[in-house]
Amino acid sequence: MAEPSRVIHIRNVGHEISESDLLQVVQPFGTVAKLVMLRAKNQALVQMEDLASSVSAIQYYTTIQPSVRGRNVYLQYSSHQELTTDQSSHGRNPDQDEPNRILLVTVHHMLYPMTVEVLHQVFSPYGFVEKIVTFQKSAGFQALIQFESRQSAIQAAGALHGRNIYDGCCQLDIQYSNLTELQVHYNNDRSRDFTNPSLPTEQRPRSSQPGFNDPSGLFGFQQPGGKTLQCSFTFFFIHLHHHIENISQLLSFDCLFGLQMGQAAMVAAAFGGTLPPGVTGTNDRCTLIVSNLNSDRVDADKLFNLFSIYGNIVRIKVLRNKPDHALVQMADGLQAELAVHYLKGAMLLGQKLEVNFSKYPTITPAPDANDYSNSNLNRFNSNVVKNYRHCCAPTKMIHISALSQEITEDAILDHVSEHGTVVKSKLFEAGGKTQALVQFESEEEATEALVSKHASKLEGSTIRISFSQMQNI
Repeated sequence: MAEPSRVIHIRNVGHEISESDLLQVVQPFGTVAKLVMLRAKNQALVQMEDLASSVSAIQYYTTIQPSVRGRNVYLQYSSHQELTTDQSSHGRNPDQDEPNRILLVTVHHMLYPMTVEVLHQVFSPYGFVEKIVTFQKSAGFQALIQFESRQSAIQAAGALHGRNIYDGCCQLDIQYSNLTELQVHYNNDRSRDFTNPSLPTEQRPRSSQPGFNDPSGLFGFQQPGGKTLQCSFTFFFIHLHHHIENISQLLSFDCLFGLQMGQAAMVAAAFGGTLPPGVTGTNDRCTLIVSNLNSDRVDADKLFNLFSIYGNIVRIKVLRNKPDHALVQMADGLQAELAVHYLKGAMLLGQKLEVNFSKYPTITPAPDANDYSNSNLNRFNSNVVKNYRHCCAPTKMIHISALSQEITEDAILDHVSEHGTVVKSKLFEAGGKTQALVQFESEEEATEALVSKHASKLEGSTIRISFSQMQNI
């Protein structure tokens, strides 16, 4: 082993790993004086405030394998005893470059395609963007972004460097360019002059991003049977800065989906690139008709608890003249498709559900229509990709989260066991949060527990319940 040093050398640092991720690895052992990301080498250098902190970290991680975002990283003493300014400059920190109104942006860990529109929506909150040029280099997808003023570029670089556009991917690495003016000849998917909208477009422009289709069909999803479904999506930006006090909150981890990408793209990514069989991603009908309900036991809240697994709920209306029928309005057509796909024929409170698309496009607000559009219990308000990844048909196993730290397994079983026979259960901690798995004898029993106890209070906490895809505990 190398001689102990205040500087720790970290290897296998993927592009999905940010500076803040690495800080969480080493900060428990002491104060971090400097951190340098060596992106080209998938490495990082961390200088601790004192030698004792560095030694403690290395000793701890010789017995425990650290993992960041699912990737094992490896720590050892660096041959450097101290990080100099020269070494730090390799970290591509924009604070250490000469400020310029043109930014060079490299996008790492790019799971979703970058377009001029997406980049414009990300950078324009910081000032008027005059021009954007995108291109592919050995470092990956890059873009030059020219602001009207240098101050706007400084603000954008300071706020966005090292941040992800989407949850867990598309990380921005920003430097100041040494160019003084961008030359844009065409307004298309690869370049744009926002000061000259009359520029011509190329005929059928070739995409600058290998592996992605032309912008007319950003994603080609491989469907069962080899058929490729071409989907065209619109990117749009929710201007959250009108509703929050600090613009930096736009880029907090929970707000990254202020910039929404096509929902079908996220679902396909969550399902490994293939939409579930029968789900087209092109449906625009959002309202469902649910029939054969157990009218004595089902209400709007129970339907919300079940259907919200597949998307956000706008309104639910149980029909007064047909109490075994209900209308459920989802947030978009794709989420409605997922609900039909996974719940058609499912057993709920002794009845086999019929779930189909309604002839009504929406549910009109009315006293007998339950409105959930602003409910914080809607599951897809944050962590969108993760929630799509958890979409599945009802299973025998439920996953319970948002539990109090002091909860016991017996208390959980007392809370849910009235709904069926519990075969197995497990209380565990993940990411510092207490969670539980409870396996019932049948899917119907697990479904009853979910619709009855999701969002219920248990020892002071409002618990969350979803179906688990695990086969056993």
